[in-house]
Amino acid sequence: MIKEIVTDAEALSAPAQPATIDDVSVAIDLLDTMASLENAASLAANQIGSDKAVIAYLDEQDSPHVMMNPKILRALGPYKAEESCFSHEAISKVTRFARIEVSYDEVSEALLHPADEAAPADAQLVRRKKRLEGWEAELVQHGIDHCKGKLV
Repeated sequence: MIKEIVTDAEALSAPAQPATIDDVSVAIDLLDTMASLENAASLAANQIGSDKAVIAYLDEQDSPHVMMNPKILRALGPYKAEESCFSHEAISKVTRFARIEVSYDEVSEALLHPADEAAPADAQLVRRKKRLEGWEAELVQHGIDHCKGKLV
């Protein structure tokens, strides 16, 4: 379901709660909302009114990905960046890292029908690790900042 973008600074500054398998609908809402926005490359759950640690982003081929409970394990190559955000009008100056290793949870079974509101009965969250660099790394770092309640 397409959700309205949250711009309330107080709501956006609250740290996210851990996501569970019951939060698959939040991931689907993130993907639907991101697809509905022109030039959207990433969104975090707090931007659509959920307090769960879930982010969605597009890779270099514009394929969508969801990370539940993402955490940066390693970050290399710091640089200064200016970023825009759907929830914040001003451009933010931030330090990002060119390469990151992130751990996250994903649903063990691919959702067969994106319109489904829940995960399949036998689905569970599986912990994964991924190395990212460049644009994808920046998008994931932006989303993780949102999960921490950091306004960017």
